[in-house]
Amino acid sequence: MQVCLIRPAQPSDVDTIAAFNQAMARETENLSLDLDRLRAGVQGLLARPELGFYLIAERDGDAAGQLMITYEWSDWRNAVFWWIQSVYIRPDCRRMGIFRALYDEAVRRAARQNACGLRLYVEHGNAAARQTYQSLGMKRAPYEMFEVDFVLHRDRA
Repeated sequence: MQVCLIRPAQPSDVDTIAAFNQAMARETENLSLDLDRLRAGVQGLLARPELGFYLIAERDGDAAGQLMITYEWSDWRNAVFWWIQSVYIRPDCRRMGIFRALYDEAVRRAARQNACGLRLYVEHGNAAARQTYQSLGMKRAPYEMFEVDFVLHRDRA
């Protein structure tokens, strides 16, 4: 495994995170997302830490990957689930343990904050991601995800 530094994102990371999000959407869902909207979305989360945060993985001083954590209250558990979202590892940095380092840091932080668990969703066809998550000990949940998307649905119309 390559050694990397895991750190919280800073305002200076906005352009990198937005570009990573754009690349991830294109790669996983064949979506072309508006870069200005992505920048505003990243800035929005950085300005409102009560909604979540980004972790950045650096390798040799450059951003190699990211993940975002958002929060979901569970009344059944009287605690918060942490959702892993916006996962992206630069193609030239994949298979080097960078996601594992990001994930391990998220687990450490979640445990310190008394989160009741970590969750994520994955595209049905993304077999590589599924295998990675299972190798980390994550289990498939007994749920399917449904949504009404008021923003991206409107953009495609």
